[in-house]
Amino acid sequence: MKIAVITGSPRRNGNSFAMTRAFVEAAEARGHTVQRFDAAFLNIGGCRACQTCYKTGKACSFDDDFNPIAAALLEADAVVYTMPVYWYSIPAQIKGVIDRIFSLVIGGKEVAGKKCALIACCEEHAPTVMDGVRMPLERSAALLGWEMVGEVLVPGVLDEGDIAKTDGCRQAAALAEKF
Repeated sequence: MKIAVITGSPRRNGNSFAMTRAFVEAAEARGHTVQRFDAAFLNIGGCRACQTCYKTGKACSFDDDFNPIAAALLEADAVVYTMPVYWYSIPAQIKGVIDRIFSLVIGGKEVAGKKCALIACCEEHAPTVMDGVRMPLERSAALLGWEMVGEVLVPGVLDEGDIAKTDGCRQAAALAEKF
């Protein structure tokens, strides 16, 4: 499978990146091709709702780092989002990517039939804290006709390295078995 992994953390040594590495390594070990996009380190603006998607031949008329992601999403058999939870929601660093998937729909591109998964973590200990990330992605997957094959949701991690005190990386690696 071709798997597009989109990360939303600005911390290269953070907890969600550690789980991302575990997933990517396990997916590649299973023979999958993984293309990773670290959204926090790319120039990606929000959707401007201009509805000129694909009028210039690219997903977005406002040419930034989203257009290569759009091409990868179209080619991918699966999409995996990884991120920390910021203020009970999706971090801004990845939200622009998610919002601009709108361009694929407006552009009439066939996106149904992909698999999708979520890897997320948060500081607080209540798993419901991740509902603000989990629910929008589940709804988006349903709208796009994507099959949500798994979620790794790890509460109680904040500082870099806290993930090592959990089984989050093991869970992320095991998620690769669902692809």
